Amino acid sequence: QVQLVESGGGLVQPGGSLRLSCAASGFTFSTYTMRWYRQAPGKERELVAGISSTGGNTNYADSVKGRFTISRDNAKNTVYLQMNSLKPEDTAVYYCNRPGGLKGYWGQGTQVTVSS
Repeated sequence: QVQLVESGGGLVQPGGSLRLSCAASGFTFSTYTMRWYRQAPGKERELVAGISSTGGNTNYADSVKGRFTISRDNAKNTVYLQMNSLKPEDTAVYYCNRPGGLKGYWGQGTQVTVSS
């Protein structure tokens, strides 16, 4: 079955960096677009970034353009989210997503807290 396991979250000061990872299994990773979403307390889940199956195309939410970079390693079945210049408003639970099925497939999420 499809499994997505996020890691790399934590507490970081404003202006700091984190790299999130999502290890995938149970499907042919190299043939799927992958996405990162986030959900802050009291807010709806929002798309942060997406990457095509080969990594040749990426897209970002306006709020993270120029600060976040999505990438993937198809040999390792892993997608990454490099987050730089973090702001308090980036605080959220970050989820890895694979499209498909009724609602897509989701990991358990990893908490990112940006605070001094």
